[in-house]
Amino acid sequence: MSTKAERVDRLAELTAARAEEGHGHGVWREAFDRLRRNPMAIAGAATVLVFIFVAVFGQWLAPYSPVAQNWGDEVFPNRNVFVGPRAENWLGLDNLGRDQFSRMVVGARQTLLVGVVATLLGFTVGALLGGSAGAAHALGRQWGQRLDAVLMRLTDMMLAVPALLLAVSVAALLGQSLATVMIAVGVAQIPIFARLLRGAMIAQAGRDYVLAARALGVRTRRIALVHILPNSLGPVLVQGTLTLATAIIDAAALSYLGLGNPDPSVPEWGTMLADAQRFLGGAPQLAVYPALAIIVTALGFTLLGEAMRESLDPRLRK
Repeated sequence: MSTKAERVDRLAELTAARAEEGHGHGVWREAFDRLRRNPMAIAGAATVLVFIFVAVFGQWLAPYSPVAQNWGDEVFPNRNVFVGPRAENWLGLDNLGRDQFSRMVVGARQTLLVGVVATLLGFTVGALLGGSAGAAHALGRQWGQRLDAVLMRLTDMMLAVPALLLAVSVAALLGQSLATVMIAVGVAQIPIFARLLRGAMIAQAGRDYVLAARALGVRTRRIALVHILPNSLGPVLVQGTLTLATAIIDAAALSYLGLGNPDPSVPEWGTMLADAQRFLGGAPQLAVYPALAIIVTALGFTLLGEAMRESLDPRLRK
């Protein structure tokens, strides 16, 4: 004999599956089918995959060491004499005679690392705050309402400050380092994930499977954590893809402002862009290459995230 909790879990799964079924497929299967037919999703996914591939295998793809000043005697920054693209240096040389292509390829890893870690930090802390607030709201008790109000007022205070300004403030307090950039950008993303998850959980609280579980006498805490929370993560995961694009741009902005990695020899697109500002007159390509890389990568994540959001939007289902 199965326990009442197991029967309720099975009933909730069946009710949720029936509510999400369309033309014989679940919502995730339909979303994936729409993504495969969406040119925007294909373009975004291709860009993201290329970026990840370069970031992971960049150390082996780079023809030269990104810190070796092998052609230092050919560059004269004081006289605006730089070496442009040529056979042995596809993107030319920087102001210290280092191969620009190698630095771009290896720098992708640092950019990806900062974006992923910052997004995971914002997602984790934001999910804890938003999940706690959403669960407290779903419990419907007086203490739960108070907890929800306190957490959301804290989130509103963070949302009142522009994300980049909040990241700059955190980075200025913690000092100049790569870890500081990750923490600062992650903190700026916390209220977005918290608000989104709380709203999704409140929306799920009125679904049929929740009402059925309540009618069967299941504990409210179990309903909130076992049933409502897992069914509310879809929009949050989509937001994570969009946040990666924002995290990459914000990390580059912090590095540009001099709050990133204090070691200028370590290649990172934001740091490279900041260093190139001194030589715009003689070598504008030093700023163009990292700027284009940041724009294209952020655009890829944005296209993929927007396509995922549209594919999961119930109003667009046919």
